[in-house]
Amino acid sequence: MAGNRRRVVVTGLGAVSPLGIGVKPTWEALLAGKSGAAPITHYDHSKHGVHFACEVKNFAPEQFVEKREARRIDPFALFGIAAAKEAVADSKMDFAKEDTRRAGTVIGTGMGGMTEFEEQKERLMTKGPDRVSPFLVPKMMPNAAAGYVSILHGLRGPCFCTVTACASGANALGEALRLVQYGSADIMVAGGAEAVITPLTMAGFDNMGALSKRNDSLETASRPFDKERDGFVMGEGAGVLVLEELEHALKRDAKIYAEFVGYGMSGDASHITAPCEDGDGGVRAMQDCLRDAGLNVDDVDYLNAHGTSTPLNDKVETLAIKRTFGERAYKLAVNSTKSMTGHMIGAAGGIEAVVSVLSIAEDRVHRTANLTTPDPDCDLDYVKEGTRDLKVRAAMSNSLGFGGHNATLAFAKLKL
Repeated sequence: MAGNRRRVVVTGLGAVSPLGIGVKPTWEALLAGKSGAAPITHYDHSKHGVHFACEVKNFAPEQFVEKREARRIDPFALFGIAAAKEAVADSKMDFAKEDTRRAGTVIGTGMGGMTEFEEQKERLMTKGPDRVSPFLVPKMMPNAAAGYVSILHGLRGPCFCTVTACASGANALGEALRLVQYGSADIMVAGGAEAVITPLTMAGFDNMGALSKRNDSLETASRPFDKERDGFVMGEGAGVLVLEELEHALKRDAKIYAEFVGYGMSGDASHITAPCEDGDGGVRAMQDCLRDAGLNVDDVDYLNAHGTSTPLNDKVETLAIKRTFGERAYKLAVNSTKSMTGHMIGAAGGIEAVVSVLSIAEDRVHRTANLTTPDPDCDLDYVKEGTRDLKVRAAMSNSLGFGGHNATLAFAKLKL
């Protein structure tokens, strides 16, 4: 770890997930082993091959923005706004007392405003170009969530969006970490947001063979590391964290969940949708993260895996973990949040960072749901028996995205 870098801590958490609106209901559902899978309600799925997903339920946009304004914002950005508002409130940050030139936001997304894109394309084809909404561009642009979070909280520091498919949320957090570490900001609101349970997107993922087709077994369809896994279940939502320079947090007597200690990333340079079969990209991201954090493999107690429930990912990620940690891999608690939330694409890294931080703060690790049939290629400790009490000194979180994007984050208990 470089000696001239500033230390960064997590002081606020926010979540919108298929398990609940807010961190508390999401975390409690995970600890209880509940699934967010249910029949799709966002659109008529009768002609589709997949009839279920992990939708966000009972979300009321007007609780977070004015009703009129909500109509001008795509669901993915609304999820990001809601999670950011909770995170800021949780941090008890009063931006009226802060130099907002030193506070910024990075919110990642894999695909951006697909709901608006699909609705306006349909309007173009059926009603003509003069009926396309003037709000199309600001609603569908991937950076909309970051822009709105910046505007609503008056954050005038660094503001941008990361778009690296399923690694987007993790990359957003990693880049925000760097901005605080090297003095470009003192406070960053960062994470990921996604809402792609739409007809076109779901058809695309289904036709490429990525989605589970267990229409008769919704709640057990997402089964990471299980021999019978057949694809992921689509999820949606947002996960956002408030990151703060340590001395700044101590000065205002902030509640500190954990220290954000490391970030590693790599590119597979192999295939646009499939990971390297030897796990090389994941290995290098995890190794870089350990080196960046100043951690040895024996310092890590828990790893939140990418764990998508696809045949290739789970096998390759398991191999990558074993190559990275050696014998220590078999002593790690490894779990998949996606077994209950589904795959939240660009929001996955954000929500899984929230989970990793809570696991450190509370010394509890949730189960990997639906793991009933052992796979010889997936032979690690996936916490399949239920929530486990575990002293978590340090945790890592993997996000591996289409395009060969790999990002790993590391958090640890704060030591002063």
